[in-house]
Amino acid sequence: MPTYVTTPIYYVNAMPHLGHAYTTIVTDTYSRFRRFCGDDVRFQTGTDEHGEKIAEAAAKAGETPREYVDRISATFRETWPLLTIEPDYIIRTTDADHVRTVQDILQQVHDRGDIYFSEYSGLYCTGCERFLTEKELVDGKCPDHLVEPKAITEQNYFFRMSKYQDWLIDHIKANPEFITPERYRNEVLSFLSEPLEDLCISRPTSRLTWGIPLPFDPNFVTYVWFDALINYLTGIGYPNGADFGKYWASAEHVIAKDILKPHAIFWPTMLRAMELEPYKRLHVHGYWNVDATKMSKSLGNVIRPKELVEAYGVDTVRYFVLREMSFGLDASFSSEAILARHNADLANDLGNLFSRSLTMIDKYAGGLVPEREGASMLTPDERELMSAVSAMVAQYQEQMDGFRFHKALQAVWEVISLLNRYIVANAPWELAKNPRQSDRLRTVLSFLAESLWKIALVLGPIMPTTAANMAAALGMQSRFSGATIEDLKEWGDIDPGTAIAKVTQLFPRVETKTEPAPSTGKAKKARQEPEPALGEGLISFDQFKTVELRVAEIVAAEKVAKSERLLKLTLKAPEERTIVAGIAQHYAPGDLLGKRVLIVANLKPAKLMGIPSQGMVLAAKEQLADGGEKLVLTTVAGDIAPGSRVA
Repeated sequence: MPTYVTTPIYYVNAMPHLGHAYTTIVTDTYSRFRRFCGDDVRFQTGTDEHGEKIAEAAAKAGETPREYVDRISATFRETWPLLTIEPDYIIRTTDADHVRTVQDILQQVHDRGDIYFSEYSGLYCTGCERFLTEKELVDGKCPDHLVEPKAITEQNYFFRMSKYQDWLIDHIKANPEFITPERYRNEVLSFLSEPLEDLCISRPTSRLTWGIPLPFDPNFVTYVWFDALINYLTGIGYPNGADFGKYWASAEHVIAKDILKPHAIFWPTMLRAMELEPYKRLHVHGYWNVDATKMSKSLGNVIRPKELVEAYGVDTVRYFVLREMSFGLDASFSSEAILARHNADLANDLGNLFSRSLTMIDKYAGGLVPEREGASMLTPDERELMSAVSAMVAQYQEQMDGFRFHKALQAVWEVISLLNRYIVANAPWELAKNPRQSDRLRTVLSFLAESLWKIALVLGPIMPTTAANMAAALGMQSRFSGATIEDLKEWGDIDPGTAIAKVTQLFPRVETKTEPAPSTGKAKKARQEPEPALGEGLISFDQFKTVELRVAEIVAAEKVAKSERLLKLTLKAPEERTIVAGIAQHYAPGDLLGKRVLIVANLKPAKLMGIPSQGMVLAAKEQLADGGEKLVLTTVAGDIAPGSRVA
């Protein structure tokens, strides 16, 4: 099945940063996953090189626009191999074939009567390179650039975008997967509930010359968004290329939430005016904050991909961004968070499991994968393991297809944890001491090798270098590149007698020079105070009945800016409500989704960091020996509907 997946084309007024890296890692991962599923995949990225901001940046750098875009575009091309990103095509909007395609489409839409000439007065934001409506302003300023837009009156060409408003609303409602996650679908429908204005699609050459000239009026150049969006067609040979006919119907765009409106409103209406079917799906992700603060050049907290890879390694970076961000919500980057993921998840859980398993095969089976016992001899441990791997494969496939990468990785790590417990429970080092247990030992070692091969396969799209190294160490290098998801569904993939390689550490542990957290003194004080007398502090049953405890499902979680302790939770109980909880140091936002917890539902609302909080999440607190504390959320054991009252 064909699959066409794209990143946005990145505007070259700035160097590549963590946001660019994340979008492109996601798209590369999804492309690899779809190939793993047997699809014929086309993966495209590129650079957006026209417009006012480019002309300004070039002038500031003392270069011509062409010199400037050539230089910055090259930095993007050089960045992708550092992150093991392998696009099939990298497009530039200054490419001659793209210029021709844009002009052909402009002429086509103009000839159909959907482009007209008019005078317009409006509020223009240079940073956005578009006119803003009063409704979009916050305190009279552009919400993205925090500057007041300029009032401009000028003559320009306009695209009859309003003509297609009703069609777009109907299409979004009829196709729930058209814009994901759902919150962005709802955001677009909310915007479309107001009358849609026509789109200004030109700029007079009297104030901008760095752009594609309109084919029907050389005194104007094309508005940068009308130009940029067409890259998705140019890259696959629109209108007559074989790739266009093959891939367009399966197009999936991956973008950040700041460019939702152009992709969810401008682009579908443009396609409708061209009498083309719209793309298949639009996937929208949130922002990366740095230490809970939005990335900003002015703050000096912009994270560069090259620096990340040099500091942590490419697969640690890929794993971290996919595991840490719940797709669609904002996430926070910090050196502490990525080091914790590296040491706990990668070095400890996966790395130690892999090295100890291969060491035991080398030591107890002469470096050859042994033959396991027949099915009738398998223990409940092996049957549990086989069942868990099957469940992992199903979960992995569903979550990866839905862009819930953090949940796919959670499913994989559950099996990794099970394998570590399997080793402890079966103790191969003890089995090796008893010749009568040799068959049992061979079975345990065989199951470890087979399970690790399956883990290598599912990690291939996410951490391609690590997965390839695992396959090579397991003697499966020749089969790795051609493996598909079908190889996960049967046991016995590794032939008995397959030679393993000498063990190398997948992820050496990174030690950091951190001082122990100072004691707050609260724990000592608590230990020194005498126990209250029996009956002191007790409440009556009538008093307890005034506390309304309910089951709530966490449907969204994100860190609160400028707070190391707080998370903003969105819960259903059964109505949707927001609760701010001090659990950020104990739970990553992505690990909370879907959890059913207990809340105090009738607590008086309060504001925390400016966010209204409508209740309290219950958690158990344990004082640790070093003066710190451990928080564990109070969850429910069975399947019970959100909103259920605790009796």
